[in-house]
Amino acid sequence: MPAPLIRPAVPDDAAACIALRGQTRQNAISAAELAAMGITAGSWAEGIRSGATPGHVAWLGETLAGYCFGDRDSGEVLVLALRPEFEGQGLGRDLLARVVQQLAVQGHRRLFLGCSTDAASRSHGFYRHLGWQPTGRLDGHGDEILELDLAQQVMRQP
Repeated sequence: MPAPLIRPAVPDDAAACIALRGQTRQNAISAAELAAMGITAGSWAEGIRSGATPGHVAWLGETLAGYCFGDRDSGEVLVLALRPEFEGQGLGRDLLARVVQQLAVQGHRRLFLGCSTDAASRSHGFYRHLGWQPTGRLDGHGDEILELDLAQQVMRQP
């Protein structure tokens, strides 16, 4: 399979991002559920347009393979989502690294995200393997808050 094209997200990507969010293997959230939380294609597009939610998308032809978005103001990685057929190929790691870099350039030194507390969940081991550390706190959804200290990441690089 050819590699997807990864690029910064644009407002026109928002509707495809909403659709993909409901098709993930774990933690799928439907368009209706997102709308109930106030997340619509319009609000997502506005976040991209304003720069409030920077992100990257990966397209393979007309298929959105995955995406990752962060919050410019807080340093939270909001979402990383992949189509199941693109899991295990390094795409999630690549998308996440690009958003981490974007948030670092914007001045963040410590990033955070919510992650399943279930050790059987793919995300549980994924983030920890990449250096994200548990904080011992849970967010409002019952997910564990993990942190990434960017200064420590720089020191670990060869």
